[in-house]
Amino acid sequence: MRRARGGARLGVALFALLLAAACGCGRGERAGAGSADMDSLAAAARAHAIRALTDFDTGKVTRLPDGRTLREYEVWAEERMVAVAPGIRFPAWTYNGAIPGPTLRCTESDSIRIHFRNRGTMAHSMHFHGVHPAGMDGVFEQVPPGGEFLYAFTAEPFGVHLYHCHTMPVKMHIARGLYGVFIVDPKTPRPPAREMVMMMNGFDTDLDGSKNEIYTVNGFANVYFRDYPIPVKMNQLQRVYLVNITEFDLVNSMHTHATFFHVYPTGTSTTPSAYTDVVTLGQAERAILEFKYSFPGRYLFHAHQSEFAELGWLGQFEVKP
Repeated sequence: MRRARGGARLGVALFALLLAAACGCGRGERAGAGSADMDSLAAAARAHAIRALTDFDTGKVTRLPDGRTLREYEVWAEERMVAVAPGIRFPAWTYNGAIPGPTLRCTESDSIRIHFRNRGTMAHSMHFHGVHPAGMDGVFEQVPPGGEFLYAFTAEPFGVHLYHCHTMPVKMHIARGLYGVFIVDPKTPRPPAREMVMMMNGFDTDLDGSKNEIYTVNGFANVYFRDYPIPVKMNQLQRVYLVNITEFDLVNSMHTHATFFHVYPTGTSTTPSAYTDVVTLGQAERAILEFKYSFPGRYLFHAHQSEFAELGWLGQFEVKP
């Protein structure tokens, strides 16, 4: 038994070394080792990724004369240098200064108003997946630098959705970071659970417009493996709002070790479609995953494209009694 445990520890240590090497493999702009600028960028990116996991922006809430709930949000586009892995920084286009943008959350039939301001140097917009009037679609309503736009619509259908810039060339605006998660809760609440948001993405750090050198969840490589193993209570229901926005790759995926999850595609049904340990999503596809862990310990979760996992898309759940 001792030899088996020792071998497991050695395997984990070697795996961690390989991951550390992978984190530095991007060919993007590098800050000098130990530079204060890079340290601050990396610290901000780590903090944002950890916060984005459980941070939901429910807006400023008021009541309309007809009794409906009105939720108002403030979103802006701006260009900002961000860190995507230790030592690698990326000239990003962001919503609210980070990648991904804020997770906007509401309830079905709420009246939604998003006050959007473009602080960038080129036209941008916000395109919401869901049901809304044509003039709120963010395609023909391009917002010039310094401009503003009010998106106003009723939240429907319930589910886990997303928003992103829809300015041509769209692949560039998405690849540079203009996206976020949009959750519409059903009127009848889902069962209580510990909830998390995971947005799968990639970074074309050399900006050649063809492929990604870094893959992450919520914007910083290996953050849930190296910096913040996600604490989980044994036998507690976990709910992950999983969204894929990866550009340049046909699909992305998530695999959980040592447990299976129920899959709710797009979150638009309260009946799961599958019970599995791998889900594969094309760009803009999303799903709600629900699962529990029956035994304490540390368990990996990651993309089941091994290349993606080795280039930053890796995490672990730390299950405690």
